[in-house]
Amino acid sequence: MPITKSARTLVDEAMAQVTTYSVAEVQARLQEPGVQIVDIRDIRELNDGTVVGAFHAPRGMLEFWVDPDSPYHKPLFADESKEFILFCGAGWRSALAAKALQDMGMTNVAHIDGGWGEWVKAGAPTETLEAQKARRQAKG
Repeated sequence: MPITKSARTLVDEAMAQVTTYSVAEVQARLQEPGVQIVDIRDIRELNDGTVVGAFHAPRGMLEFWVDPDSPYHKPLFADESKEFILFCGAGWRSALAAKALQDMGMTNVAHIDGGWGEWVKAGAPTETLEAQKARRQAKG
């Protein structure tokens, strides 16, 4: 059976329907209590580090972690006072993921244009996995 819609077309359609922020826009909002950055990259991609304060939710589990009726639900995603800003490596998976969450009914979701690649290129704040784990343990 031939593919009738390319992955690029799906990404373009998602981009037209979701809120997209530049790295600079997200950087300006990092300290806001209502902003939660979500790293949806594969665990193997995290060896390069992540955005300071990001919560890791692998793309393959995201919808299950968001759904309160799922046995995998993460309470963080039930916080309607937060805006969840997703990112991946280049902004394609995060666009598709943001669209999927919107399709589930979330209105407080967006993504970062260019993803991790643009974040690093802009010199935005990053942390190693070890630093992230230590920060989380210190919070209790």
